[in-house]
Amino acid sequence: MLADQFKLIGGLETSAGMLTAYVLGCLTTGFYLVRLCTGQDIRKSGSGSVGATNVGRRLGRSGFFITLAGDFGKGALAVWAVRHFSGSDLLAALALLAVTAGHIWPVQLRFRGGKGVATSLGGLLLWDWRLAAAYSVGFALLYAVFRRSTLPGLAAYAGLPLAGYALNRDPLEALLMAVLGGLVWFAHRNNLREEKLFGSAQRSGNSGIKQPHL
Repeated sequence: MLADQFKLIGGLETSAGMLTAYVLGCLTTGFYLVRLCTGQDIRKSGSGSVGATNVGRRLGRSGFFITLAGDFGKGALAVWAVRHFSGSDLLAALALLAVTAGHIWPVQLRFRGGKGVATSLGGLLLWDWRLAAAYSVGFALLYAVFRRSTLPGLAAYAGLPLAGYALNRDPLEALLMAVLGGLVWFAHRNNLREEKLFGSAQRSGNSGIKQPHL
């Protein structure tokens, strides 16, 4: 069974699907939206991310939601397309990784993209809505306790493999969910340092709630 799975992963169809998903991920909504509206490079503003949070700081609420919808939608589209044409949940999971990687490291932007949250969650919702629901519940519970967004969000990603195992997903698919979490964790490495500093400031009397980094 495992040998058949690896044979499937190594096929030409898989390579084409992963490349297509990666290219779709590279279509970073926020970068092109800001470029269209202002002629500027969003990566030179705010946090330097092309994600919805940073775009929202530049273009306001409408920019935030347009970027969020675009990034979420391309993740969902990538997973839907690969599953539709291949009929394989395993290949769809690989597409989820590829489209997320494309968003985080878009080749045409010299590999400087977003954080991958909206794109990965859009794909996850199409791949297995139960895992998306498990993520949402885990994030909501942790956020209610810590009142911060980055660490609860990343902790919820870390729980995806366990949730997959509990839902009787294939072990290899559960492993791919761990890889997905690793991609998002890596993309947030700088935010983790900021979150630590924010926590110290909060203990010393400065309170507030950060927006999630999408």
